[in-house]
Amino acid sequence: QVQLVESGGGLVQAGGSLRLSCAASGRTFSSYAMGWFRQAPGKEREFVTAITGSGGMTYYADSVKGRFTISRDNAKNTVYLQMNSLKPEDTAVYSCAADYGGSVYYRRPQEYDYWGQGTQVTVSS
Repeated sequence: QVQLVESGGGLVQAGGSLRLSCAASGRTFSSYAMGWFRQAPGKEREFVTAITGSGGMTYYADSVKGRFTISRDNAKNTVYLQMNSLKPEDTAVYSCAADYGGSVYYRRPQEYDYWGQGTQVTVSS
């Protein structure tokens, strides 16, 4: 069992930055690929970014490429999402997720085994 707890959300003006953190319980954190997803009101959950267990590979949605950076610290059981140049359309609840072993289908929410409760990110124009 893995428990995920996100933090770092909040209200920011367009063009600003936020860093989200996702702390995981358990002793096998490096065995899990980690992803960030977001869901805006009235919209489906959307893939944002993912990182392999070792941190050697990262993947991004086109909408955030060049603005967002995912990273992880396996010694701290934590994955991070650095969000720069934020836009109002980035407003959503952001959730981290863990996928044991990883998958080539990292964009699919159903591939992930554990989810955090989410943290709200609001970008004002």
